[in-house]
Amino acid sequence: MSIDPKALLAELIRVALKSVAPEHSDAPILLERPRQAGHGDFATNIAMQLARTLKRNPRELAGLLRAELPPSKWVEKVEVAGAGFINFTFAPAVKTAVVLDALAQGTDWGRGAPRGVKVQVEFVSANPTGPLHVGHGRGAAYGASLADVLAFAGFEVSREYYINDAGRQMDILALSTWLRYLARFGIEVELPPNAYQGEYVVEMAQELRNAHGDRFAHVAAADVLDGVPALPPAERSDDKEAKAQREQHLDVLIANAKRLLGEDYQWVHGFALNEQLGDVRDDLQEFGVRFDKWFSERSLFDTGLVERTVSWLEHAGHIYVQNGAKWFRSTTFGDEKDRVVQRDNGIYTYFASDIAYHLNKYERGFGRMIDIWGADHHGYAPRVKGAVEALGLDPALLDVALVQFAVLYRNGQKTSMSTRAGEFVTLRELRNEVGKDACRFFYVLRKSDQHLDFDLDLAKSRSNENPVYYVQYAHARTCSALRKWGDEPAGLAEADTSVLSSGHELGLCTRLAAFPEVIQTAADDYAPHQIAFYLKELAADFHSWYNAERMLVDDETVKLARLALAGAIRQTLANGLTLLGVSAPESM
Repeated sequence: MSIDPKALLAELIRVALKSVAPEHSDAPILLERPRQAGHGDFATNIAMQLARTLKRNPRELAGLLRAELPPSKWVEKVEVAGAGFINFTFAPAVKTAVVLDALAQGTDWGRGAPRGVKVQVEFVSANPTGPLHVGHGRGAAYGASLADVLAFAGFEVSREYYINDAGRQMDILALSTWLRYLARFGIEVELPPNAYQGEYVVEMAQELRNAHGDRFAHVAAADVLDGVPALPPAERSDDKEAKAQREQHLDVLIANAKRLLGEDYQWVHGFALNEQLGDVRDDLQEFGVRFDKWFSERSLFDTGLVERTVSWLEHAGHIYVQNGAKWFRSTTFGDEKDRVVQRDNGIYTYFASDIAYHLNKYERGFGRMIDIWGADHHGYAPRVKGAVEALGLDPALLDVALVQFAVLYRNGQKTSMSTRAGEFVTLRELRNEVGKDACRFFYVLRKSDQHLDFDLDLAKSRSNENPVYYVQYAHARTCSALRKWGDEPAGLAEADTSVLSSGHELGLCTRLAAFPEVIQTAADDYAPHQIAFYLKELAADFHSWYNAERMLVDDETVKLARLALAGAIRQTLANGLTLLGVSAPESM
């Protein structure tokens, strides 16, 4: 018989409360699994919670509650511990019932009931100006796993990528591609140091020539450089004035490219965008990351939403004009300084389009919105939330999860895996070296806002020290045992799990029973790393049992019960690995 352990205990405690403290019989009851197995299966702090109000010693109050608990055949032992905890130990039949539950529910084992809440998870959203790097990879792995965990926990999830296709960075990419393209026709214009330098730009320039010949090359170098200010000396690279000169140099080049190319500029711009966005899509697909919607920043301008959003803020008194530019009063909402939303030349800032984008999210009716950003954006969150509040929307519906960068190590030393890619290591290079599974698992081994050291040697090793190998090997071992048995898993549905009585077996059952709770907690805390930890612990418990006891024993009842337990472990490992985007191999 399958029961809900928490519901059972809560009802028993409530009966005791009606006797000891009837005026508090409806008090919230918190039940948690103790960290130490010797402290029972669940513990409650209800006595400590009510002790001050009732003016009683918490341990004494716990004893009174324990004495008034009605007897239950499902509860084997109740103890008062510590300062006033009440620890419950279940009868073995309660613990082992989870085996058949997991087998019966299959791929739905651990799934939460529908919560009726629409959640949007926006992640990666890297400018499509070059290949994804290892930092984007961690954000992609975290966002994809979080979205899958939320969906499994009962939320209605929409996965979204925000394409920054309307800003200056795309103009810089278009210019960089065009200048490399001109060089193929002998039109030499020095590529500015603050343009895009990667080999991928050279490859795009060649593809542009292959597709369009000399269509965009009917210009002279002198025309491209017309009115372009000189670059400052290289030795002044860190000088603030020099940086401004380099930016001006780049802006005039962009303006010249637009003037000289005319309508063809959009062809070059669109070509560079589509090439890089296509590469990003392919890269993420190969990484096992999918999106329900790719949202274009440009659409916010095409529909007039950016202009309407700034006008809305202006009418609400949150905008002022200074030196011809429009400023949002973000200091009113806790920001360190006010922010420009429209420059004196009439061009809207990235912040303005970002405010409009978040307004669009609210208008789409999401009950919760999660932005996943790099940790370097930590100062951006307050001003976005402030803008949301200024629009009269509830900022509590918007959460920002930060992702720290990952540092790669080989032989204990920081490593740069690529000379071809220049200053960054691409996600594709990392995946090609260690494999998708290791990438996805290692990326979520730590809390997202904590620093991550990615050990390349460990990720490639086939040893118990490699956590992804260790967990996958546990799954493969369960599959091997069931293959040796040779029957269909459905034949385990009638197994008598009450004969599972060893410490290893009952411990595994307790671990299995925690899986649905781990899913809910990981969803509520935005913490898929908790599932990775859980899978490592479950794998360790299983390996210990596998090495200590035989499954295919002569006693048919015991054999079927142990195989059923192996089947339940297999299903739990598979479900957990799937949520993390990692495969569950049947043999290794």
